[in-house]
Amino acid sequence: MNDFETIETDVLILGAGGAGLFAALHVNEVAPDLSVTVAVKGLLGKCGCTRMVQGGYNVALAPGDSVERHFMDTVEGGKWLNDQDLAWTLVTVAQERVRELENELGCFFDRNEDGTVHQKAFAGQTFDRTVHKGDLTGIEIVGRLAEQVWARGLNRLEDHRAVEMIPSMDGQSISGVLMIDMRTGGFVFVKTRAVLLATGGGPTMYRYHTPSGDKTVDGMAMALRAGLALRDMEMVQFHPTGLLAGAETRMTGTVLEEGLRGYGAYLLDGDGERFMDKYDDRGERATRDIVSRAMFEEMRTGSIGPLGGLYLSMAHLDEGEVRRLFKGMVQRCADCGFDLAGDKVEVVPTAHYMMGGVEFGADGGTEWNGLFTAGEDTGGVHGANRLGGNGVANSTVFGGIAGDTIGRWTPQQGAFHDPDEAAIEAAIGLCRTPLSKPPGDLETIRTGLADIMWDDVGIVRDAVSLERALGNLTALEADLDGIGVDGGNLTYNLTWHDWINLKNMILVSRAITVAALARDDSRGAHYRTDFPETRNLESSTFTRVRYKDGAITTEAHPVHFTRVKPGETLLEE
Repeated sequence: MNDFETIETDVLILGAGGAGLFAALHVNEVAPDLSVTVAVKGLLGKCGCTRMVQGGYNVALAPGDSVERHFMDTVEGGKWLNDQDLAWTLVTVAQERVRELENELGCFFDRNEDGTVHQKAFAGQTFDRTVHKGDLTGIEIVGRLAEQVWARGLNRLEDHRAVEMIPSMDGQSISGVLMIDMRTGGFVFVKTRAVLLATGGGPTMYRYHTPSGDKTVDGMAMALRAGLALRDMEMVQFHPTGLLAGAETRMTGTVLEEGLRGYGAYLLDGDGERFMDKYDDRGERATRDIVSRAMFEEMRTGSIGPLGGLYLSMAHLDEGEVRRLFKGMVQRCADCGFDLAGDKVEVVPTAHYMMGGVEFGADGGTEWNGLFTAGEDTGGVHGANRLGGNGVANSTVFGGIAGDTIGRWTPQQGAFHDPDEAAIEAAIGLCRTPLSKPPGDLETIRTGLADIMWDDVGIVRDAVSLERALGNLTALEADLDGIGVDGGNLTYNLTWHDWINLKNMILVSRAITVAALARDDSRGAHYRTDFPETRNLESSTFTRVRYKDGAITTEAHPVHFTRVKPGETLLEE
């Protein structure tokens, strides 16, 4: 007798951020007769990272800008590791998508006095191209997307977490996804013709991090266990300005958006002196990887604030304009006792985004028949470093494309496949591992993981720290496997879900560490003190990882410069 419920839907969307919601709407537009179900770990419209986007959406709209210029900024920011076809798709389709957001979905972005869309400065770009709604852009986008999902009556599985992608009996296709209904603790197998993996990334394994607490790299962990290839996993982006408000509050690590530095904010050391000019001619407007490393170096000198960080200051700017333009940021700091507009705020680099993820095609397809992916679960778009403002563009651009592909593919080629029952039972067994053991201390595991990743696989790395991290991660997983949780009541049993979260986070942390060991040069977000130089760009390779039989393997694959080579500039058409 099966110890899980089975339900069916033509299309299953895992995740309700920008990628997942856009995909759901596009599937419905292309193939309105298909049943579409959006599964989300929390409540639709209220969780995930897209909703947290403050800064904005990069797109070439204004006179003097161009998609070619946006493309070159993206590739040069990515240190030439980007899949150039994906990067070109990003910058070109972003022009369509931003108009779709406003004209069809009801988003309203800030305007100039002449009625044109206002675009602000973001770091690492040669043009001010970031479209925004104040500093609450993500709420505007997700709010409108969620409204459309509700209005169109698409199916929702809220408070359902995906735990495993289940292959067909022949192993050639995906048959569905095993989930846990968090409201009851029961297992649900969703049988489907097509799946979109869009759960988001979220490097919450680091001591300081920006993503919401529900982001525990579930999608990447499922992809690894499914044997899929992931690329660029060593590339973890640290946002330079995470609010530092003390260990007792979750506000620590949350982002003070990049537009503050674009507007002219200064970074100061513990003595109140600027320092960024020592590291880059662009000063505070250098790319995130450069600014984060500079801050890390300054912190190591000991010139720090009372909480161990540095300072962000806007006191030299017009206070009234700062309060008007960055109302959300000013209020966030005020809630923590800081005056962003008139004084300085203590900040620390904070783990923000994962450039790595599942390898995929420009149409959203993967190596599994029937499995598609979009958003931060994917790798290749950003290369070694994501430009601020390219993240929400990535999610909406490729979410929409994947939805279009699924809407065309499913009626013609999609089929329901019988699942591999053994795979379902194995996944249930893994999830139930802690329910039969005496309860233990998960917080010690969580703290240990944060210490390992921050200290040894963080902003600055070397072979010794990475090898040490691998050993410690192995030991930490063994400790986790020995810990149980109280399984007397599985209804919203958050301790049980914390155990599953940590299992996923440790696996992905291992993938990050193995990939970082394999890349013996420095590139973008990946900096090795024992290999500080960037090797010949013309012979660039990206790192591919796979997981099989408990081991993570790596391969180096050449980057194909399909549009422009290092040293060249893409000419405007």
